[in-house]
Amino acid sequence: MRTERTTRRGFFTRMIDGVHGAALTSLLTADHAAAAHGYDLTPKRPHFDPRAKAVIHLFMNGGPSQVDLFDPKPALVKHAGSAPGRDIVNQIEFADQIGVMMPSPFGFKRYGKCGMEMTELLPHLGSVCDEIAFIRSMHGEHFNHEPSLYLMHSGRTLPGRPSLGAWVTYGLGSENQNLPAYVVLDDPKGLPINLTQNWQSGWMPPVYQGTRFRSEGLPLLNLQPPEELPSPLVEAQRDLLRSLDEPHRSARPGFGELDARIASYELAARMQLSATDALDLSREDAATQEMYGLNDEATRSYGRRCLMARRLVERGVRFVQIFIEGQIWDNHSNLEKDLKYCCGKTDKPIAALIRDLKQRGLLGTTLILWGGEFGRMPVSQIRQGGTAGRDHGPAGFTTWMAGGGIKGGTVHGATDEIGHRAVEKRVSVHDFHATMLHLLGLRFRDLTYERHSLPERLTDQFAARVVQEILA
Repeated sequence: MRTERTTRRGFFTRMIDGVHGAALTSLLTADHAAAAHGYDLTPKRPHFDPRAKAVIHLFMNGGPSQVDLFDPKPALVKHAGSAPGRDIVNQIEFADQIGVMMPSPFGFKRYGKCGMEMTELLPHLGSVCDEIAFIRSMHGEHFNHEPSLYLMHSGRTLPGRPSLGAWVTYGLGSENQNLPAYVVLDDPKGLPINLTQNWQSGWMPPVYQGTRFRSEGLPLLNLQPPEELPSPLVEAQRDLLRSLDEPHRSARPGFGELDARIASYELAARMQLSATDALDLSREDAATQEMYGLNDEATRSYGRRCLMARRLVERGVRFVQIFIEGQIWDNHSNLEKDLKYCCGKTDKPIAALIRDLKQRGLLGTTLILWGGEFGRMPVSQIRQGGTAGRDHGPAGFTTWMAGGGIKGGTVHGATDEIGHRAVEKRVSVHDFHATMLHLLGLRFRDLTYERHSLPERLTDQFAARVVQEILA
């Protein structure tokens, strides 16, 4: 009988195979354990006492122009008509359309007791600016919409990661088990760039992804049962379904998609009453409907969604996102005309939302976020067939926060003299996310999700800090 000799090379080859096999087994075991964790939306304790309990994210698709809205730059008047410097030219996406230094075509006014300078196009927002903290020193990482949207919504410029709402509902759950924890109110005129990826759960269980509610017609299709049945019969039907679902689920442990689908059916049954009540705006008095602009064609659509958001957080929904049609703030041309449209559509409803939350005692526990994926350049952009606009400007732009835990009437940070680059008290997107989590009672370094045996974070491996200067 011949015995094969074990060579040194063969020994190490087989040992490496064993290491690979052990590593693969470990990863598969970890993934299976994670899937079998039983993720749900029951309320969870934050890391420390929170200032805010809910978030309303007013996302302005396209990139609002900071130098025309919130960041007045007299130096642009001084340099008007001059050629931009090389540092600006090198960062412009459409180099063949570069114009000249362009001051804002709109005037700025001081509003509120704080004397905040803002554009004349937002008088309603100006009336509540004492509740708002403006961050004029935001900066991003990319000048294209798609990666910048991924960054703003998930912390990285790459697709496939959980969104802000998914992280928040994963960390805190929901205070209302009869409504989705994470609701998205998108515009009936069109989805934003990156479509539904803006509110996905990524590699987290599907239970944490956003649920779309329509702002026109029925909020959810097939919400109402085809026929009215006596309550005891309805409950008997649901008990029968549960008795059939449970053995099927038990025979397939760790199948997260199955758990999420069963949970969604159960939630849909509970929502037949709760969602109808929460989104029935006819129950609001005439004065409230007028305050949100529901009687005006220009503001009706966005006003309905702002009012829906208030009714949802009032009922314990954790995270509500409101998107605007397409990307109307992407003003590459026709800046003067299009910016008036954007502001006219959103100004009155947003101010109404802040005022309404305050008068109902909800503003102190509701964090409002406003902003786009980047800002715009201080130079003009000339496109054939249109009047002057502005190109993308990720190096310095403005966002704002209001409500739960925010020091209103404050301005944080600054851009350079022409509004191009954030230079003072700079705030990254990761800082913005860390501040949001902090106000919700979550330590951003400790909010982790184990994936492939590694702790993932919303802020990932990037350095981040809480912007303490804007906290009350």
